[in-house]
Amino acid sequence: MQLYEIAFALDKDLIIQLQQQQIVEQAKMILKLEARITELENNQKKNSTNSSKPPSSDMGKPKQTQSLRKSSGKKPGGQTGHSGETLSFSTTPDEIITHVLSHCACCGKNISGLATLDFERRQVYDLPPIEILVTEHQSEIKSCPKCNTVNKAAFPAGVSQPVQYGTGVQTLAAYFTQFQLLPYARTAQLFRDLFGHSVSASFLVNNNRRLAVQLEPFIKKLKKKLLKQPVLHADETGYYYQGRRNWLHTLCTEKHTFYMPHAKRGKLAMDAMGILPDYKGTLVHDFWKAYNDYCCNHALCNIHHLRDLTFCEEVLNCSWAAKAKQFFLNLLDKVKIAKESGAACLTRWQLQSISKKYNELITEGQQLYPPPKKIKGRRGVTKKSKTHNLLERFIHYKAEVLAFAKNFSIPFGNNLAEQAIRMVKVKQKISGCFR
Repeated sequence: MQLYEIAFALDKDLIIQLQQQQIVEQAKMILKLEARITELENNQKKNSTNSSKPPSSDMGKPKQTQSLRKSSGKKPGGQTGHSGETLSFSTTPDEIITHVLSHCACCGKNISGLATLDFERRQVYDLPPIEILVTEHQSEIKSCPKCNTVNKAAFPAGVSQPVQYGTGVQTLAAYFTQFQLLPYARTAQLFRDLFGHSVSASFLVNNNRRLAVQLEPFIKKLKKKLLKQPVLHADETGYYYQGRRNWLHTLCTEKHTFYMPHAKRGKLAMDAMGILPDYKGTLVHDFWKAYNDYCCNHALCNIHHLRDLTFCEEVLNCSWAAKAKQFFLNLLDKVKIAKESGAACLTRWQLQSISKKYNELITEGQQLYPPPKKIKGRRGVTKKSKTHNLLERFIHYKAEVLAFAKNFSIPFGNNLAEQAIRMVKVKQKISGCFR
């Protein structure tokens, strides 16, 4: 009987030990699941006003109060002093049609022989009938009576096929598919509806390929031009080509834009562009890690920072993020005022004051959001919050964040590059994919 009680007691202690171990493991799992649930819930709260997500991904119409822009105080519509635009009378009309009077509208007397006192003019702006013009080129063939050589007259440059489309059709086809973003089927329909002539999808594809080859000399000149620019904007966006994820990269200024599609997003693609490896100016970007590998000056997009800070403020209830956002907005106002006065940068005293406030803001953030502690027994890097990641970026990249205040040729954000790549997203929406 005593041996049985001893065995039972041992089993009881073992069961208690196993249960305690199980409780500890379950507690760890609960913490892990809670963190994952919070992460997923926060991701659902992201939109175009508090993250880098495009407006097209927003669910429903975002509230106006969420916009990062401030009201200008101006009423909608044309402003005072705006001349407006309307049709004006042409001094050289292409055609004049005179409407004659033959009888008096009151008594019916014949007045066709009377002299005209004056004219009331009305003009109509319209398009002439549009149709395809077919031009036949005939090359004379003659035989020399002296040596019997058969001679043929030369055709004009560009007339190389028995039947072909001219430069006018080729230009319009490229304009419709590339600039107006029409799919091939709709472009063919447009030609049929407007010109009464059907073009094939294969012609449209081959036409774009042929014209792309002609752009090669321009692209070489554009690359050389961009290398000399003091400030470049960089961005990239994903798109689907033949059912696979690809990337469109761009480098641009206000007057020049370079596009390059590539299967990769990172440094391999940027090296293939042939510009950034040799660029020595200032590159404005959104902190995508591949850009930081290049030995040029860098400036970070603060519009992205405002969106991220908005997310931290509204979703994570971070009061420090609200202070940081207000700091950037106040600094932007100072820069705008200084620009309007004709200055090239803020004064030395202003920069010292801004640097001091920036450092105080960072110190406050470090106190509120210390680095997360390593969880014992868990492998890998400890996950950091959105707020802490932003804080670390502001610490390590102070010069890049405040570059726009030290040099007014550097903008506050990277909207120029985002606008440059926006049309490829519109094209993909219309066409579905690129084939």
